Amino acid sequence: MKAKTNRIQSIDILRGLVMIIMALDHVRDYTNYGYLFLDPTAIETTTPLLFFTRWITHFCAPVFVFLAGTSAFLYGSKKTSKKDLAKFLFTRGLWLIFIELIVVNFAWTFDFNLGLHIFQVIWAIGVCMILLAALIYLHKKLLLFIGLIIVFGHNALDSITMQGNDVLSVLWYFIHQENFLVFNNGESLFFIAYPILPWLGIMILGYCFGHFYQKDFNAIERKKWLLLLGFSSIALFIILRYINVYGDLTPWSTQKNTTFTFLSFLNVTKYPPSLVFTLMTLGPAILFLYCIETIENTLTKILVTIGRVPFFYYILHLFLIHIFGLIGLVLLGESWKELILTPSRFLSGYLADKGFDLWVTYAVWLLVIIVLYPFCKMYMKYKLNNKDKWWLSYL
Repeated sequence: MKAKTNRIQSIDILRGLVMIIMALDHVRDYTNYGYLFLDPTAIETTTPLLFFTRWITHFCAPVFVFLAGTSAFLYGSKKTSKKDLAKFLFTRGLWLIFIELIVVNFAWTFDFNLGLHIFQVIWAIGVCMILLAALIYLHKKLLLFIGLIIVFGHNALDSITMQGNDVLSVLWYFIHQENFLVFNNGESLFFIAYPILPWLGIMILGYCFGHFYQKDFNAIERKKWLLLLGFSSIALFIILRYINVYGDLTPWSTQKNTTFTFLSFLNVTKYPPSLVFTLMTLGPAILFLYCIETIENTLTKILVTIGRVPFFYYILHLFLIHIFGLIGLVLLGESWKELILTPSRFLSGYLADKGFDLWVTYAVWLLVIIVLYPFCKMYMKYKLNNKDKWWLSYL
């Protein structure tokens, strides 16, 4: 007997799609020339194919955080009180922070000493969930206003920059300034990749977006809103980016030819996510929800499967990709230990001139998806058939 679910399929399809795309970027980190040490979006050194291999994955984090807010709203709509939702958000947030700093950091480094502390998307979602646990008590219009103010206004803080390892500077790094910190004479490294403030704004807007997916919300009316929001976001991205005055840390500029000028136009700031970055990514994602709402085929079933077990997929794919990376180093004639990313190895940058061609990255990416899919399918079925197990909502 097939287990029934009340989940919204289009949201799971979108989440599954971005999870698959996300794996491409992580495979690139552990296979492509330069590994983790070269920037594929650096206009001076990139190629169009390498640039777009990285650029397409920009959609993953904002969509993932946005849908985490939407899922929180839909989860709360099933609860009898906001207190239950707040408790879930708070405890799940703490759990995600723990997983990021222990399990995910180990998956990235394979260093049992955990000398490299990377604060990325799972950590950001965890902190934002804890903050959202308090914010959900606000009136929905006020909450929407706060989300819009953060997303549209946080770039006004770009001029505020800190230096050093003092308490106030580190606090600011966690709030709004990406930074890489070295402690204990290089024995401990902190990479704050996901400052919280703009991601909180995105999650709040995702939470408010969940209103369109309530059971009693008219589907035709929802699709009108999806079209309006999607096209408006894309149009505003183009306008703000063209004006080149506000909304991103890095202005675009004329390059050696039209192609690279276009790459410069698209090369917006992710760390932290600028206003134009958010508009560029969430606009098409919302339009995708519009297009996919009534479509069901083999591909969408695959995407739904992965989209319903994103946390499970995320953890497994990091370990699998890192293992493939170790194998790749051996094939290159290098020591597999170079991808045991201790602080000293990371700071050495030894792998910056090593790696495979981009076609290898794409081949390994497909292999990762093929290997992971059966496990995701089994776990999805287990979750559907064991809804009474409360702990599954944390995995």
